[in-house]
Amino acid sequence: MRQLCVCVSVLLVLATLAVARPKAALEQKCKSGPVDLVFIIDSSRSVRPHEFETMRKFMIDIIHTLDVGSNSTRVGLVQYSSQVQNEFSLKTHAKLQGMVKGINEIIPLAQGTMTGLAIKYVMNHAFTAAEGDRPKVPNVAVIVTDGRPQDRVAEVAAEARDKGIEIYTVGVARADMTSLRAMASPPFEDHVFLVESFDLIHQFGLQFQDKLCGMDLCLESDHGCEHLCESSPGSFHCLCQPGYTLNKDAKTCTAIDLCAEGKHDCDQICIPSPGDFTCGCNIGYTLNNDKKTCTMIDYCSFGNHSCQHECVDVLNGYFCRCAEGYMLQEDGKTCQMMDLCGEGKHDCEQICIASPGVFTCNCNAGYILNNDKKTCTNLDLCNTVVHGCEHQCVSTPGSYYCICPEAQLLAEDGKGCGTCRSANIDLVLLIDGSKSVRPQNFELVKQFVNQVVDSLDVSAHGTRVGLVQYSSRVRTEFSLNMYQTAVDIKKAVMNVEYMEKGTMTGLALKHMVENSFSEAEGARKNVPRVGLVFTDGRSQDDITEWAKKAKEAGITMYAVGVGKAVEDELREIASEPHDKHFFYTTDFTFINQIAENLKLNICAEESQGEIEVKNPCACESLVEFQQATMTTLEQLTTKLAGMTARLEDLENQLLSRK
Repeated sequence: MRQLCVCVSVLLVLATLAVARPKAALEQKCKSGPVDLVFIIDSSRSVRPHEFETMRKFMIDIIHTLDVGSNSTRVGLVQYSSQVQNEFSLKTHAKLQGMVKGINEIIPLAQGTMTGLAIKYVMNHAFTAAEGDRPKVPNVAVIVTDGRPQDRVAEVAAEARDKGIEIYTVGVARADMTSLRAMASPPFEDHVFLVESFDLIHQFGLQFQDKLCGMDLCLESDHGCEHLCESSPGSFHCLCQPGYTLNKDAKTCTAIDLCAEGKHDCDQICIPSPGDFTCGCNIGYTLNNDKKTCTMIDYCSFGNHSCQHECVDVLNGYFCRCAEGYMLQEDGKTCQMMDLCGEGKHDCEQICIASPGVFTCNCNAGYILNNDKKTCTNLDLCNTVVHGCEHQCVSTPGSYYCICPEAQLLAEDGKGCGTCRSANIDLVLLIDGSKSVRPQNFELVKQFVNQVVDSLDVSAHGTRVGLVQYSSRVRTEFSLNMYQTAVDIKKAVMNVEYMEKGTMTGLALKHMVENSFSEAEGARKNVPRVGLVFTDGRSQDDITEWAKKAKEAGITMYAVGVGKAVEDELREIASEPHDKHFFYTTDFTFINQIAENLKLNICAEESQGEIEVKNPCACESLVEFQQATMTTLEQLTTKLAGMTARLEDLENQLLSRK
C-alpha cells in the first residue's frame, strides 16, 4: 500500500511537471510513422486513489503529444490487478477527445498485481485485427507498475516480443528491476525506466516522447546492426537478411546452414547457401530433373565405347563384356569365339561343330550319332528299316529316299510312284549366306540343296536348277541353263563359297523375279517356275513387295526356315497352302528331313504349257540315258557297299557273342 502511495505521488508530481513544461513542447505532435500503442496500467490495491489520478493525468499528457488518428497513431488502454480489464481498444477512439474521456472514466480494480496475465491479454487480444491492430504497423506496449509481479512474466513477455511487440517498462519507487528487465525489449537502457520518486516520473514521459517522435536511430546513430536496422518509435532493432538468423547479441547474424542441420533431401551432396541449399552429385553421377536425386552417368549411351558385344557401365567409366562363349581380346573391346573344337577340347568321334563356348558332335556321311551324342554308327536305312518305297530305296548318309521308274513321278507321300507324265520345272534356290549361318552350317545347307537336286529329274528338257546366294548383296552361283545334269549341279553346289555379312532377303527375291527367271538365264516359257528360299534369320530389308510380285509372276514359292528365322516372313514368302510350302526346323542338323518332305514336282495337269515328247533315238536322249544309267550304277554300288558293311557288322557281333 505504501508503494501505491509512492506511485500515485510520483504520477502527481509528473503531471505537475508536465503542466510546468512549455506549452509549445506539450502541443508538439509526434510526426513519426503510425504506431499502435497500448498502455498497461497497474491498478492494484497498493496504488492509492490520488496516486491513480496522477497516473491518469500522466497518460493524458503523453497522448496529447501524439498524432492520434485512425491512419496515424492508435491508442488502447488496459488496467490490471488480479484480473485484466480492457478500458478501450485500438479501434475504439479515432480522436483525442474520446481517449481523454475514456481515461477519465477508469475505475481502479484495487486487487493483486498479475502483470503476466495482463501481458498475455494484450498479446492475444489487444494487438489483434479484431481490436484494431494494423499489419506492418509497429506495436508498442507501455507497462507502468509500482511493485513486484505476483505471477511469472519472463516467458509471456518473451513470447510477446517474439510476436513483434516492443515493450517499455516503467517502475515507480520500489518496483523490481529484475522483473522490469525480464519484461522489456532490448536494449534495456532504452526500454527500462525505474523512477525513484514520483517527482521524477515525468522524465519517462520526456524520454518516451523523444523515442517515439524523435530521430531515426537507424539513420542517425551507430546502431551496430550487421545486416539491417529497422527503426521503431524511439528505438530500433536489428534484422538479418533472408537465410540468416540473429545472434544473441541482437546485432550480428549467422547464416542458416540447412545442410548441417539435416534439413534437406539431397540424394548425395548438399551445398549450403544462407537459408537455402542446392543438391549436387558425386563424381560419375549426374543430377536428375528433380534436382535432388542422382543417377550414375551412362557412358555406354554416348555411343563411342566401340565394344563389339556389350558395354557395361561402372562408376566414372565403362568396360566391355563379351557374350557367353566369347573371350575378350587384349584391346578390351573385341571378342573372339571360344572354339572348343579348334582347341581340341571335345570328345566327338567324327565331327565337332563349334558354337560359342560349347560344341555339338555330328557324324560323317553314312553314319548316325548315337545316344551318347558323341560316337557314330554306320547306318543303311534302306536295309534296316521298313522304308515303304514302292519302287526303289536309295540310301543317303543317315537317311534314304525313294525313286520311281522312268516317266513316273514320286507321289506326295514320298514313297509311291504316280502316273504323272512330266516333272519338268524351272527351280531357283535362294540360300542365305549371312554371317549368322556360320561356315559349318553352310556346308549342311549345301548338302540340303544337293538332297533336293537328287529328288529331281534334271536334264536339259526336264527340270532345270539355278542357285542364288545372298547376304548383304546377291550373287548368282549358276543360272538355270548352266548345268544339265544332277552330277554337275551337285558338284557346282559343293564349290560354292560362303559369303557371310547381312541378310537382304527382299533384295534376293527381287533378283530372282527380275533375273533368275529370265529367258537369258534359261527360264522356259510354259514350264512351271518354282522358287525355294532358305534362311536362318530375320530379313534386314522389306520382303513384302517382292514376295507378292513373285507369286503374281506365277512362281510357286517354298520357304524353308531354320533357327532364328521369322515365321511371319516365311509364311509371307510361301505360296498357299502354307502347310505344303512352308517348312521350319530349330537346328541345321535336321534340315535333311525337310528335304525329304519337299514335293517340288508339278504334274502335267498343273502345268500351263505343253509337255515335250522326246525322241528316244535323238542324240540328246541317248546321252541322257547314258547319264541316268551311270547314276543308277553309282547308286547300286553305294547300296552294295552299305550292305557289305552291314554284313561285316553283323558278323563281328556274332563273333563277339561267341
